[in-house]
Amino acid sequence: MTEVNAQESPRLVVAVDGPSGSGKSSVSKEVARRLGAAYLDTGAMYRAVAWHCANSQVDLTDPEAVLAAAQGIELVISVDPDAERVVVGTEDITQAIREPEVTAVVSTVATNMPVRQLLVERQRQMMDTHRRIVAEGRDITTVVAPDADARVLLTASAEARMARRGIQLGGTVGEKDLKEQISGRDAKDSTVVDFMTPADGVGLVDSTELDLEQTVTAMLGEIERQAGAAVGNPLEGNAAATGQNDLTDSEGRAE
Repeated sequence: MTEVNAQESPRLVVAVDGPSGSGKSSVSKEVARRLGAAYLDTGAMYRAVAWHCANSQVDLTDPEAVLAAAQGIELVISVDPDAERVVVGTEDITQAIREPEVTAVVSTVATNMPVRQLLVERQRQMMDTHRRIVAEGRDITTVVAPDADARVLLTASAEARMARRGIQLGGTVGEKDLKEQISGRDAKDSTVVDFMTPADGVGLVDSTELDLEQTVTAMLGEIERQAGAAVGNPLEGNAAATGQNDLTDSEGRAE
């Protein structure tokens, strides 16, 4: 196939939502690579604010204090699918935002509606600066980019999502704690946005029985069904050949 040239190809905005453990990060990254597109992990923005609050001793139970912290944060996020990087001020927190302490409190930030509105605007601004972009999160298909060229909800059974999270954590977390991480966080976030059921016009891809390559293929098919010629000619790829063909990404994430 012909390589995708982002400068010559039509504008393409792809919105991807889904619950924890559905594989949306690893799948969205690979889809972005093959489409010659930028990749935006909106969840990293909420995690960065949560990290910033904890690091600055901001009371996460004080909504106004959290909003003030979000308004003042100096945040830079890479949109290169091959170079994940999150920086606050001068500190690289790419790995720090994935630590359990941040995961445990990120829903407090994500359910703060003024903070959410602030970050949604920033996400839209970032998306507007790229001709081709794949953005993933919880409310991309419905709130951030409801007019995207392609909108897909990626899901999987609760059992599959728990198994992937267990692999991600190296078997160090018991079943009860795993269930809390998956269902607890999803339950909290679902109080402000529905990312479990596709809205009208949003395609559905179920990764329960699929590996990474199969899920990427299904996702590209759904994107082409919705966006048509704007997809162009995606790069060929084979996740199995890279040794990374499960639905945790190269950093071991199953989000």
